[in-house]
Amino acid sequence: MGEGRGGEPPFVVLGVGAGIAAYKAVEVCRRLVDAGMHVAPVLTEHAQRFVGRTTFDALASEPARVSVWEGGAPIAHTRLGQLADVVVVAPATADLLGRAAAGLADDLLTTTLVATRAPVVLCPAMHTEMWEHPAVQENLSVLKRRGAVVVPPDTGRLAGGDVGTGRLAEPERIVAAVVGALSGRERVGHARDLVGRRVLVTAGGTREPIDPVRVITNRSSGKQGHALAEAAHRRGADVVLVTTTSLPTSPGIDVVRVETAADLEQAVAGYGAADVVVMAAAVADFRPVAAAGTKLHKADGPPSLVLEPTPDVLRGLAARRRVGQVLVGFAAETDDVLERARGKLAAKGVDLLVANDVSAPGVGFDHDTNAVSILGADGTLTDVPLTSKDAVADAVLDRVVALLAGR
Repeated sequence: MGEGRGGEPPFVVLGVGAGIAAYKAVEVCRRLVDAGMHVAPVLTEHAQRFVGRTTFDALASEPARVSVWEGGAPIAHTRLGQLADVVVVAPATADLLGRAAAGLADDLLTTTLVATRAPVVLCPAMHTEMWEHPAVQENLSVLKRRGAVVVPPDTGRLAGGDVGTGRLAEPERIVAAVVGALSGRERVGHARDLVGRRVLVTAGGTREPIDPVRVITNRSSGKQGHALAEAAHRRGADVVLVTTTSLPTSPGIDVVRVETAADLEQAVAGYGAADVVVMAAAVADFRPVAAAGTKLHKADGPPSLVLEPTPDVLRGLAARRRVGQVLVGFAAETDDVLERARGKLAAKGVDLLVANDVSAPGVGFDHDTNAVSILGADGTLTDVPLTSKDAVADAVLDRVVALLAGR
């Protein structure tokens, strides 16, 4: 998790904006405190229309604040900004994002954001139409360029019964982002050491059709691949993300949607000039030789599936790689992790192989956290203990940057 200054518990300023998702900030507060952090809540005035400050008083490490003019420290925003090891805003409304991007400081929360040098984690929540508005996306781009970490909203049921993208990320994801920020991987001013580099990332699990309804697939959510694409984008790279998922991405990332292993192979073939290829996608090992043209019915009994291997996309990339290109592979294992990873590292011909034990708690598929071992073709080994997938992404890219510097 990391420590605050002088070995004290990390000091977390929890900003709460005026949106219906403010009720989820209560759970975020509880989880941060349970994780051993000192939580200082700061509510906007209108946030109190959705959730009461008394609730935060009871759960947080110190009483909630709303106004710059409240008792206590004479310059509250300066105190909070200086003490903060991280500032997290959940929910971050469209209005709050706009004021933060403009550098406005007209209440305690926005003045704290201007006064701090700590990493800032923003968790947007709003209706889909607002989330997709160009002004909101531009404000997010500005804030990201300044070093803010953005936890993208989920897709699901919104206020009023609507369904779409804009739902506040689940507390688990938000806490994982805070942990990642405290690790030092996402601090404001993170080196833009991939400027001018072209990075291709693949993400998600492929789906191989059995019939028009059923597929062979795996448990990959694509979150680690998307985290890698976002991290490369933050570090200044021109990023292409080939993904099987519909997870939201930052403006500026070129997204190519695919479904099958063959789709993915065809998509990556067009990016041979990339400086870095990170194959985080979980490509199915086998596919039906022939998919049925119509739905197979249960009444007809179990089908006889004849399978064939899918193309080894990563090995194919390694065979035709250009000089200086860095290739990164992934291996999700459940036993003999390092032994199997070393075998894959040699067989695939890659520079780095990122391995994880997906049977371990909080690791791998569909979690917002991960723990990996990064094996190098040069015999090096870097272990990354359980942390956010954003922090894992930066750990992998740190190794990539080091390899690029030597070529």
